[in-house]
Amino acid sequence: MSNDQDRWTTVDHYLTDLLAPADEALTAALADSAAAGLPEIAVAPNQGKLLHLLVAAQGAKNVLEIGTLGGYSTIWLARALPADGRLVTLEYSPAHADVARANIARAGLDKVVEVRTGAALDTLPLLEQEGAGPFDFVFVDADKVNNPHYVSWALRLSRPGTLIVVDNVVRGGRVATAAPDDPAITGTRETFELIAGEPRLDATAVQTVGTKGYDGLLLVRVVS
Repeated sequence: MSNDQDRWTTVDHYLTDLLAPADEALTAALADSAAAGLPEIAVAPNQGKLLHLLVAAQGAKNVLEIGTLGGYSTIWLARALPADGRLVTLEYSPAHADVARANIARAGLDKVVEVRTGAALDTLPLLEQEGAGPFDFVFVDADKVNNPHYVSWALRLSRPGTLIVVDNVVRGGRVATAAPDDPAITGTRETFELIAGEPRLDATAVQTVGTKGYDGLLLVRVVS
């Protein structure tokens, strides 16, 4: 681990211990996800707290998450909802979805959260057909190749004022260089280009460092 990574991790632990301390449900969600062999790519605790605060500040009642994994970020998001709020989260892997459902239930959020299994590009049209939107807040943290499609669907299922957050958009700094041999970077760059050319969207992106290394977040507001 580099000296920079050591420093980033130390600072993250300091901030998290003070402002986003773990509790039993969050700790167990990470532990059970690891025990089930899920990749250790959940958001960091302080990033989870950021999502929580954004949902609360948005006054969101209807949240969509694309990419559930073990439900760690789902718990952070759902805890910010009011009593009559709801969250729909989409997970490709049935095995991951089973772990997430158990973690969400242990957190006491199974009445608030619905986990849907299948490719998101198959389940998103079903949400539209069901009239599930508009969503007030959308968190996109799934395969990066399809991010342009996920953002397009988020826009279709949104309203003016909806906030869309896309994770992992800096890719260790590689996003600034065209990389045709890396589909994740190609998809990320196409996402930025889509948003930059869409007059209904207003956006910015920030670089981040921490326990998850060097990456970044894209924040998008639907303006019309």
